[in-house]
Amino acid sequence: MTQRSMAELEAKLDYFLDSPADVGTVELVVRRPDVDQREVLDEGELDPAVGLVGDTWIERGSKRTEDGASHPDMQLNVMNARIISYIAGDPDRRALAGDQLYLDLDITEANLPAGTRLALGTAVIEVTEQPHRGCAKFADRFGLDALRFVNSPHRRELRLRGLNAKVVTPGVVRPGDKVTKVA
Repeated sequence: MTQRSMAELEAKLDYFLDSPADVGTVELVVRRPDVDQREVLDEGELDPAVGLVGDTWIERGSKRTEDGASHPDMQLNVMNARIISYIAGDPDRRALAGDQLYLDLDITEANLPAGTRLALGTAVIEVTEQPHRGCAKFADRFGLDALRFVNSPHRRELRLRGLNAKVVTPGVVRPGDKVTKVA
Protein backbone atom coordinates (compact mmCIF):
# COMPACT_ATOMS: atom_id res chain seq x y z
CA MET A 1 0.00 0.00 0.00
CA THR A 2 1.43 3.35 -1.07
CA GLN A 3 1.50 6.11 1.51
CA ARG A 4 2.72 9.43 0.20
CA SER A 5 5.00 11.55 2.35
CA MET A 6 4.23 15.18 3.11
CA ALA A 7 7.18 16.17 0.89
CA GLU A 8 5.77 14.15 -2.03
CA LEU A 9 2.32 15.69 -1.57
CA GLU A 10 3.67 19.23 -1.27
CA ALA A 11 5.69 18.73 -4.46
CA LYS A 12 2.48 17.93 -6.39
CA LEU A 13 0.38 20.84 -5.06
CA ASP A 14 0.69 22.91 -8.26
CA TYR A 15 -0.42 19.90 -10.33
CA PHE A 16 -3.46 19.38 -8.11
CA LEU A 17 -4.39 23.05 -8.36
CA ASP A 18 -3.99 23.10 -12.14
CA SER A 19 -7.32 21.35 -12.72
CA PRO A 20 -9.63 23.11 -15.20
CA ALA A 21 -11.55 26.05 -13.74
CA ASP A 22 -14.65 26.12 -15.93
CA VAL A 23 -15.11 22.83 -17.80
CA GLY A 24 -13.90 19.65 -16.15
CA THR A 25 -14.60 15.94 -16.29
CA VAL A 26 -16.33 13.43 -14.04
CA GLU A 27 -13.64 10.83 -13.40
CA LEU A 28 -15.36 8.48 -10.95
CA VAL A 29 -18.84 7.90 -9.50
CA VAL A 30 -18.97 5.80 -6.31
CA ARG A 31 -21.90 4.56 -4.26
CA ARG A 32 -21.54 3.57 -0.59
CA PRO A 33 -24.17 0.81 -0.12
CA ASP A 34 -23.04 0.09 3.45
CA VAL A 35 -20.35 1.12 5.93
CA ASP A 36 -16.89 0.58 4.39
CA GLN A 37 -18.37 -0.71 1.13
CA ARG A 38 -17.86 0.96 -2.25
CA GLU A 39 -19.39 0.36 -5.67
CA VAL A 40 -17.72 2.10 -8.59
CA LEU A 41 -20.54 2.92 -11.01
CA ASP A 42 -20.74 3.23 -14.77
CA GLU A 43 -23.77 5.44 -14.17
CA GLY A 44 -25.18 7.11 -11.07
CA GLU A 45 -28.62 8.59 -10.55
CA LEU A 46 -28.70 11.82 -8.56
CA ASP A 47 -31.91 12.68 -6.74
CA PRO A 48 -32.71 15.76 -4.59
CA ALA A 49 -34.31 13.62 -1.87
CA VAL A 50 -31.66 10.93 -1.45
CA GLY A 51 -28.49 12.21 -3.14
CA LEU A 52 -26.87 9.39 -5.10
CA VAL A 53 -29.50 6.67 -5.43
CA GLY A 54 -28.41 3.54 -3.55
CA ASP A 55 -25.91 5.43 -1.38
CA THR A 56 -26.40 5.36 2.39
CA TRP A 57 -26.14 9.11 2.99
CA ILE A 58 -29.78 9.30 4.08
CA GLU A 59 -29.37 6.47 6.62
CA ARG A 60 -26.02 7.60 8.04
CA GLY A 61 -27.28 10.68 9.82
CA SER A 62 -25.04 13.54 10.89
CA LYS A 63 -23.46 14.98 14.01
CA ARG A 64 -24.07 18.39 12.46
CA THR A 65 -27.88 18.27 12.80
CA GLU A 66 -29.75 18.70 16.09
CA ASP A 67 -31.78 15.52 15.64
CA GLY A 68 -28.97 13.42 14.15
CA ALA A 69 -30.71 13.20 10.77
CA SER A 70 -28.75 13.37 7.55
CA HIS A 71 -27.55 16.89 6.83
CA PRO A 72 -29.30 18.24 3.70
CA ASP A 73 -26.19 20.17 2.68
CA MET A 74 -23.96 17.09 2.84
CA GLN A 75 -25.71 14.79 0.35
CA LEU A 76 -22.67 14.45 -1.86
CA ASN A 77 -18.97 14.46 -1.10
CA VAL A 78 -16.93 15.70 -4.06
CA MET A 79 -13.15 15.39 -4.35
CA ASN A 80 -10.59 16.53 -6.88
CA ALA A 81 -9.65 13.47 -8.97
CA ARG A 82 -6.01 14.50 -9.34
CA ILE A 83 -5.46 14.60 -5.60
CA ILE A 84 -7.03 11.25 -4.79
CA SER A 85 -5.40 9.55 -7.79
CA TYR A 86 -1.98 10.55 -6.51
CA ILE A 87 -2.71 9.83 -2.85
CA ALA A 88 -4.25 6.43 -3.61
CA GLY A 89 -1.47 5.35 -5.97
CA ASP A 90 -3.43 2.36 -7.29
CA PRO A 91 -6.52 3.50 -9.28
CA ASP A 92 -8.58 0.77 -7.58
CA ARG A 93 -7.98 2.45 -4.20
CA ARG A 94 -9.44 5.87 -5.12
CA ALA A 95 -12.96 4.92 -4.04
CA LEU A 96 -11.70 4.22 -0.52
CA ALA A 97 -11.66 7.98 0.12
CA GLY A 98 -15.43 7.70 0.60
CA ASP A 99 -16.59 10.42 -1.76
CA GLN A 100 -19.30 9.89 -4.35
CA LEU A 101 -18.00 12.15 -7.12
CA TYR A 102 -14.39 12.61 -8.23
CA LEU A 103 -13.93 15.50 -10.64
CA ASP A 104 -11.04 16.87 -12.64
CA LEU A 105 -12.11 20.42 -11.81
CA ASP A 106 -10.77 23.25 -9.68
CA ILE A 107 -12.90 22.88 -6.55
CA THR A 108 -11.22 25.63 -4.51
CA GLU A 109 -13.41 28.13 -2.67
CA ALA A 110 -12.14 30.86 -4.99
CA ASN A 111 -13.40 28.98 -8.05
CA LEU A 112 -16.52 27.34 -6.57
CA PRO A 113 -17.88 29.40 -3.67
CA ALA A 114 -20.87 28.04 -1.77
CA GLY A 115 -23.97 28.41 -3.93
CA THR A 116 -22.16 27.61 -7.18
CA ARG A 117 -24.10 25.17 -9.31
CA LEU A 118 -22.46 22.51 -11.45
CA ALA A 119 -24.02 20.67 -14.37
CA LEU A 120 -22.74 17.13 -14.75
CA GLY A 121 -24.40 14.60 -16.98
CA THR A 122 -28.10 15.51 -16.88
CA ALA A 123 -28.01 16.57 -13.21
CA VAL A 124 -27.20 19.82 -11.42
CA ILE A 125 -25.61 19.98 -7.97
CA GLU A 126 -24.94 22.95 -5.71
CA VAL A 127 -21.82 23.52 -3.61
CA THR A 128 -22.73 24.03 0.05
CA GLU A 129 -20.97 25.79 2.92
CA GLN A 130 -20.55 22.63 4.99
CA PRO A 131 -16.82 21.82 5.25
CA HIS A 132 -15.54 18.40 4.19
CA ARG A 133 -12.62 17.12 6.25
CA GLY A 134 -10.59 13.96 6.34
CA CYS A 135 -11.06 11.57 9.25
CA ALA A 136 -9.33 8.64 10.95
CA LYS A 137 -10.51 6.29 8.18
CA PHE A 138 -8.81 8.51 5.59
CA ALA A 139 -5.57 8.31 7.61
CA ASP A 140 -5.89 4.53 7.96
CA ARG A 141 -6.31 4.11 4.21
CA PHE A 142 -3.83 6.68 2.92
CA GLY A 143 -1.52 7.60 5.80
CA LEU A 144 -1.21 10.32 8.40
CA ASP A 145 0.72 12.63 6.05
CA ALA A 146 -2.11 12.44 3.51
CA LEU A 147 -4.63 13.33 6.22
CA ARG A 148 -2.53 16.24 7.45
CA PHE A 149 -2.04 17.46 3.89
CA VAL A 150 -5.73 17.49 2.96
CA ASN A 151 -6.80 18.93 6.33
CA SER A 152 -4.10 21.60 6.50
CA PRO A 153 -5.68 24.58 8.32
CA HIS A 154 -3.71 27.12 6.30
CA ARG A 155 -5.05 25.61 3.06
CA ARG A 156 -8.71 25.01 3.90
CA GLU A 157 -9.84 27.33 1.09
CA LEU A 158 -8.16 24.96 -1.40
CA ARG A 159 -10.55 22.15 -0.39
CA LEU A 160 -7.87 19.51 -0.80
CA ARG A 161 -10.13 16.98 0.95
CA GLY A 162 -13.08 18.04 -1.15
CA LEU A 163 -16.41 19.77 -0.73
CA ASN A 164 -20.00 19.03 0.15
CA ALA A 165 -22.86 19.48 -2.28
CA LYS A 166 -26.54 18.78 -2.71
CA VAL A 167 -28.60 17.74 -5.72
CA VAL A 168 -30.85 20.48 -7.12
CA THR A 169 -31.85 18.91 -10.46
CA PRO A 170 -32.18 15.14 -10.73
CA GLY A 171 -30.35 13.31 -13.46
CA VAL A 172 -27.76 10.76 -14.45
CA VAL A 173 -23.99 11.17 -14.22
CA ARG A 174 -21.30 8.98 -15.76
CA PRO A 175 -17.52 8.93 -15.75
CA GLY A 176 -16.38 10.92 -18.76
CA ASP A 177 -19.23 13.43 -18.52
CA LYS A 178 -18.32 17.09 -18.68
CA VAL A 179 -18.85 19.18 -15.56
CA THR A 180 -19.47 22.90 -16.00
CA LYS A 181 -20.46 25.85 -13.86
CA VAL A 182 -24.09 26.88 -14.33
CA ALA A 183 -24.49 30.61 -14.95
